[in-house]
Amino acid sequence: MPTRALIVTLGAVLSAASAQPGAAQDGGPTVTPLFSTGTSIAGEALHYPTGAPAQVTAEIVTLTPGARTVVHRHGVPMFAYILDGEITVDYGDRGKRTYRKGDAFMEAMAVAHFGADAGSGPVRILVVYIGAQGLKDTIPVQ
Repeated sequence: MPTRALIVTLGAVLSAASAQPGAAQDGGPTVTPLFSTGTSIAGEALHYPTGAPAQVTAEIVTLTPGARTVVHRHGVPMFAYILDGEITVDYGDRGKRTYRKGDAFMEAMAVAHFGADAGSGPVRILVVYIGAQGLKDTIPVQ
């Protein structure tokens, strides 16, 4: 499915869900909207890669207490949802933010950053990259 069609489909699903949050009809599912935005956490307008077939990648990233990522940026939009624990992300001159279990956000793309486990236990993050074939999801910054 092309990226644009995927986004339109997801938008329609989220719109329907927000019209009746939590409402289960005729034994159907209960839907609880988590997040909706057009910008990253750093205020960047989201833009989707073009010129290649769409590719969505989902991962669970786990950091142990005291562990940190390398400084990096993202080549494609990245949605994050904190499953367990907490992480502090350092965005350099844009400051630091701590995310905790249940927080959802679109990560910064062009702003270099790194994350460090800020809690006493592991942090687990559901990460979804909305990209295209051949593009890097995460790009280390020297």
